[in-house]
Amino acid sequence: MNLEPRILNLRNFLLPLLLISAFILDLSLGSISIPLTEIFNILTGGEPSNPIWRDIIWDFRMTKALTCTLAGSALALSGLQMQTLFRNALAGPDVLGLSSGASLAVSLVFMGNAAGITLFNAPSAWIVAIAASSGCAVVFLIMLAISTRLRDHASLLIIGIMIGAGTASLVQVLQYLSRAEELQTYLIWTFGSMGSLNWTEIAVLALVLLAGAIPAMRTAKALNAWLLGDNYARSIGTHLQVSRFWIIFSTCILTGAVTAFCGPISFVGLAVPHLVKLLIPETNHRILIPAVMTGGATLMLLCDIIAQAPGTAQVLPINAVTALIGAPVVIWVILRHSRIFQ
Repeated sequence: MNLEPRILNLRNFLLPLLLISAFILDLSLGSISIPLTEIFNILTGGEPSNPIWRDIIWDFRMTKALTCTLAGSALALSGLQMQTLFRNALAGPDVLGLSSGASLAVSLVFMGNAAGITLFNAPSAWIVAIAASSGCAVVFLIMLAISTRLRDHASLLIIGIMIGAGTASLVQVLQYLSRAEELQTYLIWTFGSMGSLNWTEIAVLALVLLAGAIPAMRTAKALNAWLLGDNYARSIGTHLQVSRFWIIFSTCILTGAVTAFCGPISFVGLAVPHLVKLLIPETNHRILIPAVMTGGATLMLLCDIIAQAPGTAQVLPINAVTALIGAPVVIWVILRHSRIFQ
C-alpha cells in the first residue's frame, strides 16, 4: 500500500490545524490570564465571568491576532514569489528595496526637521501608513522602469539591493542629524508592531492584501514555469515581461501594506517558504501559495506569543523575535545551498 498520498494529505491538514491552535493560544496569553473556556464563550457571543475580558479580547487581542495573520501571510507569499522569480533561496520580500523605500519615507516624516523639511508636527498613524506606502510605491515604479530594460534577473536583484543600500544611507544621515526624541520615535517604528491597529485599519489592510494576493494566485502557472528557466517559460507561452510585472506588483502591494501598518518586519518572508517546503515537499505554486500563506500566519502568531513574554507584563519588539527564529533558518539555507555561492 502506498502511504505517500495519505502522508501528504495529513501534512496539508497540519498547517491549518497549527494556525488555528496558534490563533487561539495568542488570544489566551497576555498580562491578564483568561481561561480558554471564557474565550470560547466570548467568541460565541456569551457573557464572560468578568465583563472586562470581552473588551480585552475584542479590542486588543483579536485585532492583534488578525494583524499577525494578515501580515504573516502577506510577507510569506512575497518571499515565495521573490525566491521563485530570482531562483534564489536567499531572496526575500525586501530584496527589491521596497521596505527601504518605505523606511526612507517614514524617516522623512519623523526626522525631516534634520534636513530642513517639516512635513507634520504630530503625524498620525494614517499619515505614517500613507508615507510608507508612498515610499514603497516610488521604489516599485523605479524597479518597474528598470525591469523593462533588463532581461537578466540577477541584474535586477543587484539593482534592488543597491537601491536598498542607497535609501538606508539616507536614513542614516537623517538619524545622525535628528534630535533624540525624533530618533526614538523612528526607532520604535522600526521595531515593528502587531498591536496598534484598530478594526478600520485592519479592514483596509485586509482589502489591500487581497488586492496583492489575487495577482499572485493568477500567476501560479507562470511561477511554476519560472522554476525551470526563462526558455522553458517562454516555450509554454508565458509572457515573461507581463508575468514579471504582476509578480513584482503583487510583492510591492503585499510588502508595502504590511510595512505601512506594522513597520518593517524582517526574516518572515525569507524563512517561511523554506520551512513550509520542508513540511510539504511541493513545487506546484497552486499548492505552495496557500500553504506558505498559512505557514506565514502561523509563524507570525508564534512570534507574537513569544514577544508577549507570557507570564510577564513585558512585550518584546516583534522584529527581535522574528530575527531569532529567522536567522537560524537563513544559516541552514546557506549551508544547504552552499553551491550558490561557489
